[in-house]
Amino acid sequence: MSCPFHDPQQLPRDGTPLRPSPTIAHWRDAAPAVPLLYDDDHVGLVVTRYDAARAILSDPRFSQLPHRMPTAVGHQRPPDTAQTAETAESPGPDPLDDQAKASIDAANLLALDGATHQRMRRGITGRFSVKQVRTRQEWVGRRITQQLDELTHGREAAGEADLFASYAQPIAAATHCLAIGVPDDLVPRFRELFTEPASLQAKFDFIRKVVARREGDPGEDVITDLLASDFSRVEAEGLVFQLMSAGHDSVAYLIATASVALLSQPEQAQAIREDPSRLAGAVEEFMRTGAMFLTLFPRTATEDVEIEGVVVERGRTVSVSPVGANRDPQRWERAEEFDIERDAFGHLGFGHGPHGCIGQQLARLEIREAIRQLLERFEDLRLVDAEQTRPLPFANPVATYEAGAVRVRWGDAGSQ
Repeated sequence: MSCPFHDPQQLPRDGTPLRPSPTIAHWRDAAPAVPLLYDDDHVGLVVTRYDAARAILSDPRFSQLPHRMPTAVGHQRPPDTAQTAETAESPGPDPLDDQAKASIDAANLLALDGATHQRMRRGITGRFSVKQVRTRQEWVGRRITQQLDELTHGREAAGEADLFASYAQPIAAATHCLAIGVPDDLVPRFRELFTEPASLQAKFDFIRKVVARREGDPGEDVITDLLASDFSRVEAEGLVFQLMSAGHDSVAYLIATASVALLSQPEQAQAIREDPSRLAGAVEEFMRTGAMFLTLFPRTATEDVEIEGVVVERGRTVSVSPVGANRDPQRWERAEEFDIERDAFGHLGFGHGPHGCIGQQLARLEIREAIRQLLERFEDLRLVDAEQTRPLPFANPVATYEAGAVRVRWGDAGSQ
């Protein structure tokens, strides 16, 4: 199939989480795959159609290596201070001890394929199953209630807050730590190291401290499982590093972005207040229309592969766009509209295939409960300003949206 684009494209920067760049739709309308420029001058492809995206993400003939990142318009990239699902972080110029380097190499889920990747992944997925998540439901509910109490300082008076920093981030970090096995007293240190810039060595020093605590005090968590498994200490620490670096930022982003979507369409927020059972489906619509990844980590063909009439030659790198695929009108009617009544199951907001998001069931619980309690607590909650309604720098070289500050008010705050 021919493509109308002869020159390689660059990722657009003029989109926002809930209003992607029109360039994405233009690419999707034009062809199943469009030439895309990467930072090493490789010319690969970007896929924005739903069926082609699913096919690539589930095809074992595509490898996670090499790690090359697509070029964005302007050739400017912010520092990699935010981590994303199944993220990889390579040793930088800061000193890093040999065991930590070995851990990163051994358990780098983005540099592993096939059976090796499956073994590593199986070592950590047990605590994120549907059954395990159900056992966390009561705890998550209490933790969210506690955060709402802190948000209002125990007052029923009017107030104003940043929902991202003061609500979404603390909830996501605390729940993430519970599943991994970080003791409560170390959660603040976790947030310092894994939500703010920090050296890799400081992160590994923290991981070893947490693992040592769990050795003497096992629990119902990932670290306890790893210590009881056949994984070496190097592999276990590497997997803990992967988990600590990934997932919590995505959940915080989604809570914030879902809040923006609902408060921008208050009739849909009210519909959930009137019938909270709508929330289960609404979470899927949040994921569909507010996907964090403009493009997922790229895949490279290990042999010639034909997808939707496009031949991807061996060695050619492909970037899949959940933002584009999730708004494909061939998959969903009124695909650009946010509608909590829609059946949005099958979206690619959590990725797809062997590298899909490990913690997606826990994420669903956190988002659902955070939105439910927020709307229940504040019947007059209103959006003051959301940075994400304006284009922001990408949060990661792989091109993910930032949540930004989400300022809200309730009660009489700001009224005249």
